[in-house]
Amino acid sequence: MTTPIIEMNNISLRFGGNQALDDVSVNLRPGEVVGLLGHNGAGKSTLIKVLSGAYQADSGSIKIAGQEVEIRSPQDSQRHGVETIYQTLALADNLDAVANVFLGREKVNGIVLSEDEMEIEARKVLDRLRVKIPSLRVPVQNMSGGQRQTVAIARAVYFKAKVLIMDEPTAALGPEETAKVSELIAALKAEGVGIFLISHDLHDVFDLADRCTVMKNGKVVGTVNTKDVNHDQVLGMIIGGVMPNVPNAT
Repeated sequence: MTTPIIEMNNISLRFGGNQALDDVSVNLRPGEVVGLLGHNGAGKSTLIKVLSGAYQADSGSIKIAGQEVEIRSPQDSQRHGVETIYQTLALADNLDAVANVFLGREKVNGIVLSEDEMEIEARKVLDRLRVKIPSLRVPVQNMSGGQRQTVAIARAVYFKAKVLIMDEPTAALGPEETAKVSELIAALKAEGVGIFLISHDLHDVFDLADRCTVMKNGKVVGTVNTKDVNHDQVLGMIIGGVMPNVPNAT
């Protein structure tokens, strides 16, 4: 088996009297998509915010490529090659695609922004993703949902993400744009990028994920290979916390 690129072991986190995460362990291998499933409040978003540096766990450990690391801020997470694409995409609507790709990490020549260099680099990464956006100088608020999603993915890819956290990546997208995002995820997998996919859409998970980890009440119900289970079995894990009797379930 390939060494996991991410290992989150025995992660616990409490907010006042609420045990948000209770001894949670998950892992992710290079070139793999793991779907994180569960009702609202199950703990999946909280877990991902620990990995992305937004929250710090009370206990537990995180290993990246076999090395234990401390993630105390989003900058720490990015420095270790973990990039997060939130459902809101965290794009500046009034800025164009180039400015959004380099937002907060702009290229400068002395004290002057290297606009031409950034546009060339942004176009390169979009071409690498086989994405066509006619003009990179249009404010992203004027782009389609799929194009906006692509800009967010391009930003992560440009900065050499080893792990991509995607929160509801196809929410509010039409069938054609959803298919394009699926193509992008397949391309990232082929490059060895590991992806945590948070989704409420079981069709997305079965189409895109190699494994799915189900959480309930801050705990992991279990992890199964998507090819070994059907929708009803996964729903049983989400609703009832019941593990199906299938091979390789953990």
